[in-house]
Amino acid sequence: MTTLNIKNRYTDLIHQTFFFPRHGFEVIDHQLHFNGVNLVELINQYGTPLKFTYLPKINSQIEKARDLFGKAFEKYNYQGKYNYCYCTKSSHFSFIMDQVLKSGVDLETSSAFDLSIISVLNKRGAFKKDQYIICNGYKTEQYAQNMAKLVDDGFENLVCVLDNPDELDLIDKYTKKPTNLGIRIATEEEPNFLVYTSRLGMSHKKIINLYETKIKEHPNFRLKMLHFFVNSGIRDTTFFWSELTRLVNVYCDVKEVCPELETLDIGGGMPIYTSLGVEFDYAYMIDQIVYYIKAICENRGVPVPNLFTEFGSFTVGESGGMLYSIIGQKEQNDKELWYMINSSFITTLPDTWGIGQKFIMLAVNNWDKEFQRINLGGLTCDSQDFYNSDTNTNQVFMPKYKEDEVLHMGFFHTGAYQESLGGYGGIQHCLIPAPKHILIDKDEDGNIVSKVFAEEQNQESMLNILGY
Repeated sequence: MTTLNIKNRYTDLIHQTFFFPRHGFEVIDHQLHFNGVNLVELINQYGTPLKFTYLPKINSQIEKARDLFGKAFEKYNYQGKYNYCYCTKSSHFSFIMDQVLKSGVDLETSSAFDLSIISVLNKRGAFKKDQYIICNGYKTEQYAQNMAKLVDDGFENLVCVLDNPDELDLIDKYTKKPTNLGIRIATEEEPNFLVYTSRLGMSHKKIINLYETKIKEHPNFRLKMLHFFVNSGIRDTTFFWSELTRLVNVYCDVKEVCPELETLDIGGGMPIYTSLGVEFDYAYMIDQIVYYIKAICENRGVPVPNLFTEFGSFTVGESGGMLYSIIGQKEQNDKELWYMINSSFITTLPDTWGIGQKFIMLAVNNWDKEFQRINLGGLTCDSQDFYNSDTNTNQVFMPKYKEDEVLHMGFFHTGAYQESLGGYGGIQHCLIPAPKHILIDKDEDGNIVSKVFAEEQNQESMLNILGY
């Protein structure tokens, strides 16, 4: 008599659904490891809920992009330079900036306070005055003043990227020394977007006129860069390739009347893995970007530009994670079983609550147990404080939970934008405290080391903010 081997364990589910192990995830003795870090040991040391940042991943992402652009440049004999810029808006924390700058990258900014951070980094010796600062965003009076101050202080490679023609007069009001300018080209949005043209940047039809009437003869202004940002990021889609082709031709048009123009900034970051069920061919996308730009420029008889990229989420996104413990379950009807986490999605992962962002979600332990379909609920009394749909499966599965057992789970690749969206250490929804935050690194011998960056928010600090 043949006995059927029913594969109903959580480990069976993951291996049948995804290519696993991959992207730094592996399971040893039914416990999840992340880039060599045993997450159960981490939880035993620090408890949950727990936010962590794995710092070495940041530098490996930077080197990955540099290596792929280098290979493409060599393949096509591309006679330009490549500069990797980090978008500070993805995460402004000092430990992020310090780690990023270890790789010698340039910076892209969005507001006046960004430039104050750069001044501090320069005083520390972490950022040099000859490194590039790409100033994007809508220019306020304070932003313009801060840019002028840095130029006056000797930051020779600051580039003010004009978002609209009126900003030129604002910059001229404060600038006393030669200043590099860029112009952001307004891109078309994808067909399913609510508007046809991005609100950011200006029509390509205005650029040449702006250059010839207000920039060309100005004693302090030099147009060095054109910038475009495709909102969906760099993707292997017909939409992206058609926009890239159109905008490289705009660069060629402007280059023909502006010889000092030398750089094209390809805004819009590379995708990161928010699911184990997808695959991105980074090498192919970068290869094709370089190929398209060189082919168009050669066809137009224009020297190829230096290339800048602005990678924010790609730089820091895959370094972050959130760990929770399941503290109870509720069965609401015949189909809906809820696992309750010991925190709130609104407090710790506002992307999931505000814009429906999905992340890699996995159990941390009990991979040898049977699985079941569940919903995840947070501790607030807000009906939207839940998570019940993975990117590919449209549902969530976890090992079966028993009250006499401990079950931990985590969300991964959460390192970008969460603090900017949800705040850090301030007032949280339903006064659910912000979690403990730890930094994970490697020492000189390659051993994993960790330290606490911020303790879990306590009631005294929250009551103080509320005026009690």
